[in-house]
Amino acid sequence: MKAYIVYYSMYGHIHAMANTAAAAVREMDGWTAELRRVPETLPDEVLEKMGALEAKKLMADVVTARPEDLEDADAIIFGTPTRFGNMPAQMKAFIDHLSGLWTRHALVGKPVTVFASSNTQHGGQESTILTFHVPLLHLGMVIVGLPYSFAGQQGVTEITGCSPYGASTIAGPDGSRMPSQNEMAGVTFQTKHLLEIATKLAR
Repeated sequence: MKAYIVYYSMYGHIHAMANTAAAAVREMDGWTAELRRVPETLPDEVLEKMGALEAKKLMADVVTARPEDLEDADAIIFGTPTRFGNMPAQMKAFIDHLSGLWTRHALVGKPVTVFASSNTQHGGQESTILTFHVPLLHLGMVIVGLPYSFAGQQGVTEITGCSPYGASTIAGPDGSRMPSQNEMAGVTFQTKHLLEIATKLAR
């Protein structure tokens, strides 16, 4: 069975989480991981001014996502940063290109989950995941979150992302904070939880 991890990352935080999700997939019997990067729409000169060009080079070897890839998936994991409490334009453009699959009901019944990042603790991680769910419901997908059986989201001893809607990380105002051990544990738990449900649905 195939799990597709489809993500957009500007500064590398979501890229790191996507790789953690891929590693979790490979730990599950009978599953293979396919990493796919949503195309960048900003020119390199803009990315350079934003300090994001090095991260783009880091992700250069990741295969570009295509809508038709998702039809082949048994489970789908989306990773996205936050822009004003919502997914960025790059990810929205990719989602908007799924209309062909929508027309053919090709994604109906496929299990899916979402993880996210934001600059600050209250920068819209939860609203980004929740609003991401809306088009997924239109596509007929089965949404899976991060249940409270992941104890890491109940702790108050450290700054951390993660909520019942999905794993998340806090990049910091200057983007220097990378995902913590607890946040990565949330990604791993969420991924394996998704695949367990997908396996049951396949049966």
